[in-house]
Amino acid sequence: QVQLVESGGGSVQAGGSLRLSCAGSATIFGYSYMAWYRQTPGGQREFVGGITSDGGTNVADSVLGRFTVTGDFAKDTVYLQMDSLRPEDTGVYFCYAVLKMGSTYWGQGTQVTVSS
Repeated sequence: QVQLVESGGGSVQAGGSLRLSCAGSATIFGYSYMAWYRQTPGGQREFVGGITSDGGTNVADSVLGRFTVTGDFAKDTVYLQMDSLRPEDTGVYFCYAVLKMGSTYWGQGTQVTVSS
């Protein structure tokens, strides 16, 4: 059973930074894509940023220029560097992964709270 474990969440003041990590369990198939989503209070789960195993990245317009997604697929790990955080970035951040054979998985989520 594939597991994704997020870490790095916490509380920070507006303008601060946090770095999230997501470690996937080892699998013989390998990961083709890993990404971050977030669910804000009262909102739906939304895409934040993702990275493919060949290094292609994309991020949502709402975080462009502030958040950076990186990954180390040799370690089945993806990171989300969040800078210039805003109160509206508050939410639960979820890791999402796609195996090369097509299965998809979600992590349990990590809370990020940004105070003004």
